[in-house]
Amino acid sequence: MHSYYWITALLIVPLLGAIFVLATKAIEGAAFVIGAVSATLELALALVVTFLYAHSGVAGLSGSLRFVDFSHRSVLAPSFGLAYDVGLDGISLFLVALSAIVILLALVGARERRNEPAFVAWMLLLSTATIGAFVSRDLLEFFLFFELTLIPSYFMIAGWGGAQRAQAALKFFIYTLFGSGFLLVGMIYLAFSAQNQNGGALSFNYSVLQHASITHSSAVWIFVAFAIAFAVKAPIWPLHTWSPLAYAEAPTAGSMVLSALLAKLGTYGLLRYCVLLLPSALHTVQPYLLTLAVIGILYGSALAAVSKDLKRLVAYSSLAQVGFIVLGTVSGSQIGTSGAVLLMFNHGVITAGFFLLIGMVQSRRGTADIAHLRGLQRPAPVLAALFTVVMMASIGLPGLSGFVSEFLVLLGTFATHRWWAVVAATGVIFAALYLLWAYQRVFHGAPDEDNAAISDLETKERLVLVPIVILVVVLGVFPRPVLDRINPTVHANVPASTSVSTK
Repeated sequence: MHSYYWITALLIVPLLGAIFVLATKAIEGAAFVIGAVSATLELALALVVTFLYAHSGVAGLSGSLRFVDFSHRSVLAPSFGLAYDVGLDGISLFLVALSAIVILLALVGARERRNEPAFVAWMLLLSTATIGAFVSRDLLEFFLFFELTLIPSYFMIAGWGGAQRAQAALKFFIYTLFGSGFLLVGMIYLAFSAQNQNGGALSFNYSVLQHASITHSSAVWIFVAFAIAFAVKAPIWPLHTWSPLAYAEAPTAGSMVLSALLAKLGTYGLLRYCVLLLPSALHTVQPYLLTLAVIGILYGSALAAVSKDLKRLVAYSSLAQVGFIVLGTVSGSQIGTSGAVLLMFNHGVITAGFFLLIGMVQSRRGTADIAHLRGLQRPAPVLAALFTVVMMASIGLPGLSGFVSEFLVLLGTFATHRWWAVVAATGVIFAALYLLWAYQRVFHGAPDEDNAAISDLETKERLVLVPIVILVVVLGVFPRPVLDRINPTVHANVPASTSVSTK
């Protein structure tokens, strides 16, 4: 079996699952079973790909970026430059795995029983679109998958969200579509600029565009256009204002995929299609992006501290964490960039765990309002314990996954842009303050009658959270297997700026 067939299978399995769900929607409970089986098979495929990639080596990853493993290209419409062009490297590998993990946990751990067939179908379609964007090595193909994620996300928020779901869905749609317009214009301009250098053939192939000869000013404007689109998706301050409302109003599964997956499309796009595709423009844009990243860290921390709702608190905390990812991504440091890629994965796992736990609290109390939650540790000690693990990972406690990735980001950024790193480091302290204060208000103290009556986590809920706890702990004490697969791609494409090793 050719290696690229595995990627094709990753794209087809959830799509077929969605079709089967709709075909059997009249059978009660069939949607959940088909969705769970499809997502489980998808995760199994992702793990196989990760294993095979680990044993395929990274030979040939010198010089410009190359997708040497699981790569395949078939031109579909030469006149339009449309091709089926897929591949994996150390940057996209674990984001594909993250997508499979989060979709399965969302379907099983945050089951949505209202019009379940439609919800499961949208989730599986989102899985195909997200993974498709991560494995695309053709800019037009990436754009199509990138835009496709908008459709299921919009309908999940609008159809299964909270009281303000219509407003949240519309705001999300408008912001994302606005950003995508910049991506489309920049993409077309870059492709036509490269056309004459490619024998007159129009192509959106990554390698072709990467070697296109364009002026510095053109590279800067294309970089900015791309960065706007990805800043909306991530989200990055000040283009983040859609996210708190969308995260809070989306159903639990929707909040999980918005924060853990769609946000990573933004940060992944910033790294892949801005920093690595247009490196000549990075030096010019770098101070501005570093400043926006630091502002996002401080601003997100400040608003998280005063948030009255747990979901909004995590939304603003996520804004701060995205700031750290951006900091490492544009640091110009190999260590910082590797830390940013690792943080994309770790942050996805942590926020998925947060929203799962908050959803479990909300299902018991009917609210995520901090003012109505108190003393939950007494009636639900296991819930409190698991919340503590995820919270400590988000804070960056040594020994848990959040620490390793944030440390690498700050270490790499300090080597290249010292003062931005120093200011950003205060975000770690602020995270400890607002998360511990929120935990104290929700879980400590004497519970009132309503809070005292809630039940602790059931066995199936605990089992859903086990993979998150395992990943948080294992990647906190032994991140090297992941970094060993990230580093070769990063080192091949980011010039060395420091002699410090990430091993």
